Amino acid sequence: MYYSTMYTSPLGGVKLVCNEENLAGLWFTGQKYFGASVTGEVKEDGGQPVLKAAKTWLDRYFAGEKPKISELPLAPNGSEFRREVWKILCEIPYGEVMTYGEIARKIAAETNSKMSARAVGGAVGHNPISVIIPCHRVVGADGSLTGYAGGVDKKIKLLELEGVASEMFFISGRGTAI
Repeated sequence: MYYSTMYTSPLGGVKLVCNEENLAGLWFTGQKYFGASVTGEVKEDGGQPVLKAAKTWLDRYFAGEKPKISELPLAPNGSEFRREVWKILCEIPYGEVMTYGEIARKIAAETNSKMSARAVGGAVGHNPISVIIPCHRVVGADGSLTGYAGGVDKKIKLLELEGVASEMFFISGRGTAI
């Protein structure tokens, strides 16, 4: 059984989903892959302690604080490979970014195997706990803001909130600096 509630962020509506003890999902309304990792019945119940804790975490985050990811019990549903990518995302500090290629090289070194940036991109794009697992901190090797399941405009706002100098990036496909 899963439980859900809505959160109103400065960037729009956010759906939060948990199981009995862990946060399992956080998606902006209309986000690509919205709810895809949650299988089973979902009941609206914002009274769940983990959902209350996630709302508090988000309040602090959007107020400019830098809450620790470890403050919340997370249980993202995905393959072992995706969970490994999401673990690396959690290691990217506030105000910093990492490229898909850097993540691929890190996984390749840890597993002693080849890894493609494209495979990493697929895992990043399917992150079921946006914002908290900071997939918005991943950029293209050339500085392009290549996609964000919640929308590139939200990615830009999240990076700016964290103090990343957005003028060093451009929007892929638009060819324009931010």
